[in-house]
Amino acid sequence: MNILITGATGFIGRQVAAALESAGHQLTKLSRPHFDLLQPDCPLPTGPFDLGIHLAWYVEPGRYLDSPLNDDWVRASLRLAQTVRCRRWLVAGTCFEYTMTNRPLRETDPAQPTTRYARAKLELLRHWQTLPGELVWARIFYQYGPFEDQRRLVPHIITSLLRGQRAELTAGTQVRDFLHVEDVGTALAMVATSSLTGIVNIGSGTGVTVRHIAETIGELIGRTDLLAFGAKPTPPHDPPYVVADTTRLRSLGWQPRYNLRSGLAQTIAWWKQQLVPNPTGPSS
Repeated sequence: MNILITGATGFIGRQVAAALESAGHQLTKLSRPHFDLLQPDCPLPTGPFDLGIHLAWYVEPGRYLDSPLNDDWVRASLRLAQTVRCRRWLVAGTCFEYTMTNRPLRETDPAQPTTRYARAKLELLRHWQTLPGELVWARIFYQYGPFEDQRRLVPHIITSLLRGQRAELTAGTQVRDFLHVEDVGTALAMVATSSLTGIVNIGSGTGVTVRHIAETIGELIGRTDLLAFGAKPTPPHDPPYVVADTTRLRSLGWQPRYNLRSGLAQTIAWWKQQLVPNPTGPSS
């Protein structure tokens, strides 16, 4: 297939691109600094393409949830959709479009987002649904793995413990659906090239507590003594339970490569390589 992909060098995008390339697809990759979709004069290939995959968005930890840039990304995304000719699109949404419940979230569940980020994603979905062509909307849950921003939960714990520093955490009672980013990439690639349309959840389908994730990392590194549970308050609007119902995804025969422990072990090994001091010392 002839495929256009935005955000191709991002945390998730690089994994999607790798999965598609290994399957023999031809990719046209749009990513910064060569393509800044927020610039109205950004040149876009018109196609036609068999498939478009739109992953680019503003996701800076600590800022993206309520940033006005989310509104800019809605406009930029619609320009992309209206300019580039694709028979089919896969667009990245978020699990936080849903109204949160205490059971796994299904694609048919109501949407009532509470952050500017999730509201922008839902607005984009509603606009995109009015355009011609097939659309699959991937509601992505939690991810971890190589190349993740160090300010996020899993790399924060790993890098703190590897440096011999305390990892300050909440009580860790929140239940989350975490999936290794390589598995996120293969799931998105499979959904994109399938015949599924509409909303599809991308997650593991299994909920684990933040405390269990942190303790598993601590055991694998051998520094559970550095886990400081309760050192930080739980944010008042943090939902207690966010888990995907993955029935639609698994109907394609998709299975993850990693379980939580093996995925965290692989991620720890990657971070160890990143944190190794330069043996030649600083350059003069």
